[in-house]
Amino acid sequence: MSEEEFDLLDELYFVQPFSYLQESTGWEDELILKTLQSLYQKGYIKCLSAPDEERFDKVDVMKEGSELLYLATKEGLMAHNAL
Repeated sequence: MSEEEFDLLDELYFVQPFSYLQESTGWEDELILKTLQSLYQKGYIKCLSAPDEERFDKVDVMKEGSELLYLATKEGLMAHNAL
């Protein structure tokens, strides 16, 4: 797990919108989106279109990521806490 992935997972113990990640990390949007995409592909986060609406289709985080909310999965939390 990269340092960026670790840092983003740290912010996703609760459902958070993209705007929160921008504010909390201070990173460029592209870095946030690339890191979210990587975490999503590993199964470490889930994407939501609203606080109670998980997306079960394949999500293109790079394309629509700024409009979504994110939450760490059980696997993501376990990987995060193992480090």
